[in-house]
Amino acid sequence: MNIVARSRRRVLLVQGVGLSLMLLLGGRLFYLQALDSDAYAAAADANTTRQVVSAAPRGLILDDLGRPLVRNRTILQVTLDRSELARQPGDGAAVLDRLAAVLGTDVEALRTRIRPCAPGVPTPCWNGSPYEPVPVATDVEPALALQILEHREQFPGVETVPITVRSYPAPAGANLAHVLGYLQPADVDDVAAQRSAGLLDPRLGSADLVGRAGLEKQYDALLRGTPGVRQVTVDHLGHVLTTVDETDAVPGHNLVTTIDAQVQAVAEKVLAEAITRAHEVPDYRGRTYAADSGAIVVMDVTDGSVVAMAGAPTYDPLDWVGGIDHGTYARLTAQSSGSPLLARPFAAASAPGSLMKVISVAAAAENGYDLNGRYECPSYYRIGDQTFTNFESAAHGWITLARALEVSCDTVFYKIAHEMWLRDGGDDPIADPQDPMQRMAAAFGLGRPTGIDLPGEIPGRISLRDFKRSYWERTREATCARAQAGPSESSDDPERSAYLHRLDVENCADGARFRAGDAVNFAIGQGDTAVTPLQMARVYAAIANGGTLWQPRVAKAELDVDGQLIRTFDPRSDGEVGVSDEVLDHVRGALLRVSTNGTAAGVFGDWPLSRIPVGAKTGTAERYSEDPSSWFVGFTGPAQQKPRYVVLMTVAKGGTGSGTSGPGVREVLSALVGVGRDPVFPGALPPAALPIGRFDAPFGRAR
Repeated sequence: MNIVARSRRRVLLVQGVGLSLMLLLGGRLFYLQALDSDAYAAAADANTTRQVVSAAPRGLILDDLGRPLVRNRTILQVTLDRSELARQPGDGAAVLDRLAAVLGTDVEALRTRIRPCAPGVPTPCWNGSPYEPVPVATDVEPALALQILEHREQFPGVETVPITVRSYPAPAGANLAHVLGYLQPADVDDVAAQRSAGLLDPRLGSADLVGRAGLEKQYDALLRGTPGVRQVTVDHLGHVLTTVDETDAVPGHNLVTTIDAQVQAVAEKVLAEAITRAHEVPDYRGRTYAADSGAIVVMDVTDGSVVAMAGAPTYDPLDWVGGIDHGTYARLTAQSSGSPLLARPFAAASAPGSLMKVISVAAAAENGYDLNGRYECPSYYRIGDQTFTNFESAAHGWITLARALEVSCDTVFYKIAHEMWLRDGGDDPIADPQDPMQRMAAAFGLGRPTGIDLPGEIPGRISLRDFKRSYWERTREATCARAQAGPSESSDDPERSAYLHRLDVENCADGARFRAGDAVNFAIGQGDTAVTPLQMARVYAAIANGGTLWQPRVAKAELDVDGQLIRTFDPRSDGEVGVSDEVLDHVRGALLRVSTNGTAAGVFGDWPLSRIPVGAKTGTAERYSEDPSSWFVGFTGPAQQKPRYVVLMTVAKGGTGSGTSGPGVREVLSALVGVGRDPVFPGALPPAALPIGRFDAPFGRAR
């Protein structure tokens, strides 16, 4: 009986366990089918549907009158559907052979182009969605596209489709590459940035084009539009079966700029001519120069609008359309090419030479120096055993600060800067040195970005005490090593080598100290100070307009695809320079006399100065054993009106300001206010109204 009872208990136990398992499984089945069915149905659908994203046509970039600076054009592209290719015998080997023959390419090149990008897979490869066709040829001839279409049975999965790419009409011949920028495929950082901004897929895919420089980058979201989305079903192998839903792409908005194409064309022309002039036309001493680059900025002094801006050397934006090839990219980035991708108006800085003297006058006047006093202008100024000479060693006797600006006397500013340095304690500085000239430079916006709405702007540099120390600490080891090694015996220029060695010895021992030489060099725009052409143009714009530092801007308005106004980009003040009206009036008056009886008088010899006054300043920034760099700035306005425009040009290693850059600045000013020609703008004033309407007509005229 005991054996029978134990057997029954075991049977009951097994039955109980089995019943429990059945109840558990039944409950789980009920939960899945009744309570959580929607979630699992959605997950199942997600396993069989995918999104295919198609880029939207980008918006246009227009000048101030609505002339397209960047537009779109339609080209034919050959694409290959990898899903359809996989259904063909041998994974479509015969199709690839026939397509390679038609396109005039190697079949292996096609295979590498359509393979998915992945870790360890070298380029070229396909970085887009695996469910959309892969482009294998772009901008093909219509006859070739027709050949494929007429023999579709031989090319399953191959399509010829129209696509839009960027076009550069270059109205009036304006290049404008450094302002416009270019496009490149998005990378993982772009996608990550898009997601961090809350713009999830399908806003940006890894095969889409994004702005990589200039306005194309700054206003990428505005220009890009909304991509189209196609919902497709796929099988377990990832082959596309059907289209479930499709949303058309929405074109991007148009960007109206403050740039005027005609003024831009003139600016680019005169910059190129200035570089050529420096190479070919001897100056008054019979010298020519090794000019290798330059920049020009044209700005409205009343609101900071950039009317034109160019750098040299430059590049052709068309080089980037359809993807830049390795040879072209290598050429554009080669040191021998002069860095044409560098936007020199705002992304390169150098010493401004005598253009800095307006800041030195303001600093002197605001720190106790009499504007109407007289100051000696000898041919040289000595500090210890160092001699600092006037440019060309000219002496002008006892003159006012205004006259010192007119004739660009260095020694007046050497003495004032030296005296200010001594007040701060000299070699043994006081606890809180005033550094009046450096502080005035900061008040005029130097040493920080202007805030222009273009990427890549650099802050430049004011030669301050903190900079001297930090630079010395970073470079001390290398400097002392050179000092110990002695002058280079293999140098082609023994005098230069000896000079550099003396500097290394001095800087190794005492390079952190802000010395008298640093102070006096700062006063005339030499030494460690570096400014961008845009910064210096803004300094003179502030002098011309009465003291307002405007934030430079290129964007003027956003229009929708039909040309209707979405928003305007209003001028933004960056504050006042903090200089009294009396000082600004005095400096402005001196600059107006620079063009009548100062260093720019030769440039404006036959200009109607009584009717259209021009303020100007010349600059020649010198570096040991190198050709000096040319700087020139001028500002003026329509006849009998206040100043409206400032034009600044600089040419690296270009010689004197008046000889190389002055004629080009004059020509741009002539185009703006109509001296010797009709002005670019009616009434010599930029357009107040926005161009409204559609801009897809021929040549971009509104309709």
